[in-house]
Amino acid sequence: MKLKTDKMIAEKKDGVGWLTFNSPARRNAVSLEMWEAIGTVMDDYSQDPDVRCCVMTGAGDKAFVSGADISQFKEKRNDAEAAAEYDRISNDSRRKLGEFEKPLIAMIRGYCLGGGLGVAMSADFRIASEDSQFGIPAARLGIAYTFENVQRLASLVGPSYAKEILITGRRMTAAEAHQIGLINRVVPVDSLAATVQEFTDAITENAPLSMRASKLTVAEILKDKEDRDYGLLDGLKKACFDSKDYQEGREAFMAKRKPQFTGT
Repeated sequence: MKLKTDKMIAEKKDGVGWLTFNSPARRNAVSLEMWEAIGTVMDDYSQDPDVRCCVMTGAGDKAFVSGADISQFKEKRNDAEAAAEYDRISNDSRRKLGEFEKPLIAMIRGYCLGGGLGVAMSADFRIASEDSQFGIPAARLGIAYTFENVQRLASLVGPSYAKEILITGRRMTAAEAHQIGLINRVVPVDSLAATVQEFTDAITENAPLSMRASKLTVAEILKDKEDRDYGLLDGLKKACFDSKDYQEGREAFMAKRKPQFTGT
């Protein structure tokens, strides 16, 4: 996989696809070229059966993602047509993050702000170091946070905390973010990599079809009742019971050995 920018790094290792925001001089603020690369990477990771999960992280020790690269707005969003193209590319990549059917982990150190928090909220798990900071400064910039990101925020922390985060625009510590459910874990800096590896080790050992079914089922639960795809849910259940992995899981359990799942 060849990317058009060196500001995003994609690596595959031991069943894990890594996606690194690589602009530490700008605290990993996301440029239009980076958004394009994200879409390319997520397409590749989605289609590669050897990739069991994806970990997103930021280069350096200052930021996960500090938001959008506002320095590009004058050039890339200087009129309605340019702004529409920028939104098309960035929204397409956001959609691919949100619709990624494999486990997606955000490994967070430092600033996780604005659009960067939006990226992190697209993940299934957010694991952060104690020195991380979280916030959405939309009210300080005179802009509106997108419906999709507000919806995700409210689903994680509830409407009251969502309004507090958005209306005050203040930054939260990792401990505060963990207390209200915005992140899954907060760990010492020197334990961050090991904690993320605990997650990826468990994921790469588990049955892909079963994990996919769990992730998609939770997504359907979060929809309004009339919008839920019960046919999809029945199909996910059937696919698991008809899979070779289900047979392997049973046989491994009876033989008291570790199962070797293939995703088939």
